[in-house]
Amino acid sequence: MSVGSIVIAAMIAAWLSAPAAAQPKPAAPTAGAAEPDVAYGAYQRGEYLTAFREATRRVEEKGDPKAMTLLGELYADGLGVANDDKKAVEWYKLASARGDREAMFALAILKMSGRGGPPDRQEGARLLAEAGKLGHVVAAYNLALLYLEGQIVPQDSSRAAELMRKASDAGNPQAQYALATFYKDGRGVKKDPAEAARLLGIAARTGHTDAEVEYGIALFNGTGIAKNESTAGGYFLKAAQKNNAMAQSRLAMMYASGRGIKTDPVMAGRWYLIAKAGGESDPYLEDVLRTMKPSDRTAAEARAKPWIARMQAIAPPPVTAAPAAPKR
Repeated sequence: MSVGSIVIAAMIAAWLSAPAAAQPKPAAPTAGAAEPDVAYGAYQRGEYLTAFREATRRVEEKGDPKAMTLLGELYADGLGVANDDKKAVEWYKLASARGDREAMFALAILKMSGRGGPPDRQEGARLLAEAGKLGHVVAAYNLALLYLEGQIVPQDSSRAAELMRKASDAGNPQAQYALATFYKDGRGVKKDPAEAARLLGIAARTGHTDAEVEYGIALFNGTGIAKNESTAGGYFLKAAQKNNAMAQSRLAMMYASGRGIKTDPVMAGRWYLIAKAGGESDPYLEDVLRTMKPSDRTAAEARAKPWIARMQAIAPPPVTAAPAAPKR
């Protein structure tokens, strides 16, 4: 399985298990509105009581769906008012009925996660589709994940690719990366290494870490793009500095072999020790480490030690079983 396939599987799992995390913020008011959106401006400044008051006024005076969505957001997040998912659902429903795509997406999130009522993933998927038709990029992306997973809607890789393309064309880096893996693996589209590399490059240039790694691999191997080992090393370095273990391992291999970069056994050892601490091991690099001059090995360990210490400091604590109750 490719890195892209593994990451897409992880994205699907994350979306299905905790969709509430994708809760959006209200969209900015449409340009050219009849009057300034005082409620939204207050929301942006963190003046939530003012935002609530002004949004309520706009609803009462104008029946404004954007103000309804903002009220839903305030209730959903407990901003300026007590958290109340049922009221959030009510406001999102009112705004959705008036065609607000942000409300449709927010309501889909609540329906999928069972906030404000029993879970209803079918209705959540329907709302995602409606929001996607109205141009909501993240809705199209998440609906594509559902078509890949195939539990809530019938599995359809071609439909998933169409939705990913829509989100990709709108500039969503996650969708650009996902669509690149489709072209790389021939999932839902005809296999096309050149198009895969093009999309990976676009996503990588936005700072998407997994795209940086995959684009670096494509450049290093000359897959779908002109071979350029030196440029590949630059992308591996960017991802490595963000603690991507695969990029760290690739960078170590470049330093060890001298391909695309000047040979440096200390840097090779340093990056491999960091990658290994992050769970990425490699037989070739293990051998490099084993046969390294003792002075180089010591220097590599010294340079890797502060990084590994920071990794361990921010790692979540291990889950331990509760102590057994004493016998009576």
